[in-house]
Amino acid sequence: MEHIVIIGNGISGVTLARHIRKLSDKKITIISAETDYFFSRTALMYVYMGHMKFEHTQPYENWFWKKNRIELKKGYVKTVETKSKTLYFAEGDTMQYDKLIIATGSKPNKFGWPGQDLEGVMGMYHKQDLENLEKHAPNKEVCKRAVIVGGGLIGIELAEMLNSRSIPVTFLVREDSFWNGVLPEGESGMINRHIKNHHIDLRLSTNLKEIKSDENGNVKSVIIEETGEEIPCNVVGLTAGVTPNIDFLKDSEIELGRGVKVNRFLETNVKDVYAIGDCAEQHEAIGNRRPIEAVWYTGRMMGETLAQTICGNKIEYKPGHWFNSAKFLDIEYQTYGWVFGERGRPEYEKHFHWKHNDDTKCITVAYHKDTKEFLGINTFGIRMRHETFDTWLTEKKDVDYVINHLPEANFDPEFYSKFENEILKAYNNQLQTA
Repeated sequence: MEHIVIIGNGISGVTLARHIRKLSDKKITIISAETDYFFSRTALMYVYMGHMKFEHTQPYENWFWKKNRIELKKGYVKTVETKSKTLYFAEGDTMQYDKLIIATGSKPNKFGWPGQDLEGVMGMYHKQDLENLEKHAPNKEVCKRAVIVGGGLIGIELAEMLNSRSIPVTFLVREDSFWNGVLPEGESGMINRHIKNHHIDLRLSTNLKEIKSDENGNVKSVIIEETGEEIPCNVVGLTAGVTPNIDFLKDSEIELGRGVKVNRFLETNVKDVYAIGDCAEQHEAIGNRRPIEAVWYTGRMMGETLAQTICGNKIEYKPGHWFNSAKFLDIEYQTYGWVFGERGRPEYEKHFHWKHNDDTKCITVAYHKDTKEFLGINTFGIRMRHETFDTWLTEKKDVDYVINHLPEANFDPEFYSKFENEILKAYNNQLQTA
């Protein structure tokens, strides 16, 4: 029986295993050094905030794996020998495979800061990070202050988590406005104000120089690069992006870039070896997407796609229109299609921006300045339907159509306030003055 071995039990690896089992009777083994069972990474924050227990983050009962004949092995793969199709484990044992799938995800970036490996320094990505946070920041008495380094989505989640336990937070963001490499100016500015309104000490255009230790090897303080200021703290969250978790492949035959290099079929340069999820790097980016996409839903899609290929129906990975969602404290964010921030915005891309005067709701619609074709939308504080925007992007609707039909896309519950008339009025006024 063909043995399919998957290294990594995140959303990509588990989706792949489930779909292979639906389509075949192949022998399947999932290897993980992190946890016994698959859990939802995006739910870790809610465990710390008291909304759920860790076992609630596991979508499948423990009996699910045995019933579906998916073997689980807890262990750390040290090296991969592709010629003999053998995995060597840190514990000294080995495993043979017929087809190997690398789905090892990401690890937090570290930039060689002095003190970055001290006790109390952590990312917010793995279950071990959650355990570390509980140990070093159970309450504001034990953790007098936390410093978060890096202004992305994981940084804002960690700030919200600490905030929920009334732990003071200083947030160091290298850019001059929060996440402005991704968000247009109006949105980024609104999020700056929102963070400060939650009594978080947001420091823009600020870099970490070093993390200082007490006599026991615990975090004592951080030093700011620009001013030399010392900020006393007990926890440092490193959330300055992630890097593919592929160090164990350095001496293998498998071609690596920043991630594991794959083609459109998610195949590596070595026969019968594939890569999916956060650790996979496309040779050439798909459309406007990045070659590496550390996004939950693309990981799931790669798993579904590759299952077909492994079970004899070879298909290309086609992720479709870009979308994503997140939360900035209590403001929900959704994006469909492409809306560029200040960085890398094509010269043909024009924006219509509307912001509610309560400063917690806004939308930005991107369109082609010559053809008026709708390119994408960002929404903050207003929920929209994915399917509706997906259809409009496919049908290449123009911006006038989209603005006039926004009520069709609204996904907010019945008794929520609706803002489409206000948005339409602002759009028409902007057109008259343009």
